[in-house]
Order: sequence, then C-alpha cells, then structure tokens
Amino acid sequence: MYTLDTNAIIYYLKDDQDAVIVLSSIFTQNIPLYISAITEIELFSFPELSAQEEEQIDQILRTVAIIPVDSRIARTAGLIRRTYHVNIADSAIAATALFTGTTLLTRNTRDFRKIPNLSMCQI
Repeated sequence: MYTLDTNAIIYYLKDDQDAVIVLSSIFTQNIPLYISAITEIELFSFPELSAQEEEQIDQILRTVAIIPVDSRIARTAGLIRRTYHVNIADSAIAATALFTGTTLLTRNTRDFRKIPNLSMCQI
C-alpha cells in the first residue's frame, strides 16, 4: 500500500524513467493507492496545465483513493509542521501516509526523512 506524493505523479507524467518504472509496476498490481486531497490541489494548480495533462491526471486519480484533510489529518499535519518544520502541503501528505499506514512514494526524501514512523520509498 502506497501514498503517492505529488512529485511522484508529476515525474510519472513527464515520463521520468525511474518514476515510470516504479509506478507502472504498482499500477498493474492490485495494490491500494492513496493520495492526499492536497496532492489533487497541487496537480491541478500548474498555470500552464494543458487539457491533455488534465486528462492524464484524471486518469491517474480514478485509480487512487483521495483522502480528504479531515480534522484528524489536519492535527497530525500541524504537529508535523510545528515539530519538523515541513511545509503545509508536505506535512498534510505525510499525515495522510501515516493515517493510511502506507509507504510514501516520493522523490523529496530530504524533508520527509525527518518524520519518525513515516515509511518512505524514493523513486
């Protein structure tokens, strides 16, 4: 089971070889995948986003469970931000992975590795 960081999806969409290998393998298996609602916001916030890219994002989002930022996740994210000085988006994504008990797939291990009990896999 995995939670996808925003950058994992972005690198996959840009045909980054490492991301494509890892995520293609995961997409073909019947493994639960999660993203934070924050990731959905980030993916759709790029100013130069084309209609084709929006469709690619939609296709990926149809294969994952999108976890809303409820009070429990918000409080965990706040604690992560306060304690480990991680930005708001990354703290919410980390809190989502902790909430779902999943491994976070990311390229940004530098900020996330400060968070104890967060299982992480670099792509």
